[in-house]
Amino acid sequence: MSTKAHYNHDEIGKGKPGFSKTRSIIEAAFYGNNVIEVKDLKQAYDLAKNSPGTIVTDMPVYKGEEFGLDKDAKVLLFNDGSVTGRCAAARRIAGEPGVDEKDLDLKLMDAVYDTRWTTLYHAQVYIGLDPEFMVKAHLLIPEGEENILYSWMLNFQYQSEEYVKMYENSDSIDGESDIYIFSDPQWTHDEHPLGLTYFNTEENCAALLGMKYFGEHKKGTLTIAWAIANRHGYASCHGGQKEFQVSDSPKHHFVASFFGLSGSGKSTLTHATHGDKYKAITVLHDDAFIINTTTGASIAMEPTYFDKTADYPTGCPDNKFLLTAQNCSATVDDQGKVVLVTEDIRNGNGRAIKSKLWSPNRVDKIVSPISAIFWIMKDPTIPPLIKINGSNLAAVMGATLATKRSTAERLAPGIDPNKLVVEPYANPFRTYPLVNDYKKFRSLVKDRNVDCYILNTGDFMGKDITPSVTLNSIEQIVEGSADLKPWGPFSNMEVLEVEGYIPDFNDEVYVNTLKARMTERLNFIFEKDTEKDGYDALPTEAKEALAKVISEAHNHVK
Repeated sequence: MSTKAHYNHDEIGKGKPGFSKTRSIIEAAFYGNNVIEVKDLKQAYDLAKNSPGTIVTDMPVYKGEEFGLDKDAKVLLFNDGSVTGRCAAARRIAGEPGVDEKDLDLKLMDAVYDTRWTTLYHAQVYIGLDPEFMVKAHLLIPEGEENILYSWMLNFQYQSEEYVKMYENSDSIDGESDIYIFSDPQWTHDEHPLGLTYFNTEENCAALLGMKYFGEHKKGTLTIAWAIANRHGYASCHGGQKEFQVSDSPKHHFVASFFGLSGSGKSTLTHATHGDKYKAITVLHDDAFIINTTTGASIAMEPTYFDKTADYPTGCPDNKFLLTAQNCSATVDDQGKVVLVTEDIRNGNGRAIKSKLWSPNRVDKIVSPISAIFWIMKDPTIPPLIKINGSNLAAVMGATLATKRSTAERLAPGIDPNKLVVEPYANPFRTYPLVNDYKKFRSLVKDRNVDCYILNTGDFMGKDITPSVTLNSIEQIVEGSADLKPWGPFSNMEVLEVEGYIPDFNDEVYVNTLKARMTERLNFIFEKDTEKDGYDALPTEAKEALAKVISEAHNHVK
């Protein structure tokens, strides 16, 4: 099996893999006499359906029997109060400078102790959907939180007969134990008013305390699985991937990976059909996958989709594929049926889990090597599409991916939600040094000849970039018809000129604004040299690549 579930007596003890202090606190709780094992999705559904506060809609789960539910299962809605997004400020990662593991372990001990007064549920799933990479994850969560448990089992791969056999025959991942996650959403502590998400990814465990939002459980679990993948030669990806079959020729396959935060358009681009102009399009996933840096093949981490509901009105055909919903409203329609109100009327960041059936051409692995990386940014100085030449610049532009904040985030007091931010590789869930991702993506460009582009899906100097412009730009790249030209004074970047979005390098205001934005990126990288004692520092070559861009812009305006 891929991860190690049990140890012989010689493997158990202090200083041995799988037996850190934090891991020992968490794992022991799973064996308490107040723990009930949830064996399948039917049991999880019944628990969630009968949990206080659950809204059982009259919307049927489409073909639920195909993935472990009864034929009459309905879409369940649960709302989390005022908390409707993730909270980065609550994250603490063991091993990072400034993280007081001794203090956090003591708080965790008390949190586990306090749950002795309630029933706990233990669920198990698989992460990674191909025998090449599969890990098993365990969740322990108190009674009353059945909707989180049910959504967690739906979001990842429940233990169906097919996947149990696949896991038993999957490749072993040396030195890796199962993932263990302890959750108590009702936990409170004066020193952690936003809650606490405490990760020890070296030992594949985490505690999610005071976190009612399901997204914390989804991304918290993925955080650990991504860390395992990173240790074993994979690039961990928060993005979407699809394969275009341009013609019947096996050579005419194009694998595109889109990297962007929630709200950037990565899901829309991943699932776009492009007017059925291609022989076939297959989708890997729109949020979580890994790339084998040796072979270039990619593996989906999850079967389902955890997507925003804002763009899917109540009568939208896509809602046919909903499984559960969170932080939406409900009403009774003219037929007397309880239905979802999905357009973020109650709050921002309404969410739902959609079944794998939503994407008709879904696959769990793309064997064809990745062809291109698209960094999705919302930077008004960048045209709709530019190509980055050179592995160092390509990798560092991913490390300085600039975008607007997402409504999926729960911000600490004083943080401006409208300010553009830099989020390396669009992945705020990384728990290992940034240089690891930098080297993985640099290797894909340098050693596997993967092309790299920036897509701006926001606005260009105040003019909105329409979806049709973005899709047309991608199609030209896929078909090899893009007429790329040098981008202003830059020696390592080319631009696809689109009418209405052509940069004017004779405009000093534009050039100075562009230079300022690139300088912000360089400053971000320099800050990593001292931030957290240099934990996320990048090599000199990364800084030099950005400095060259700034110098070329500076020399131009002179």
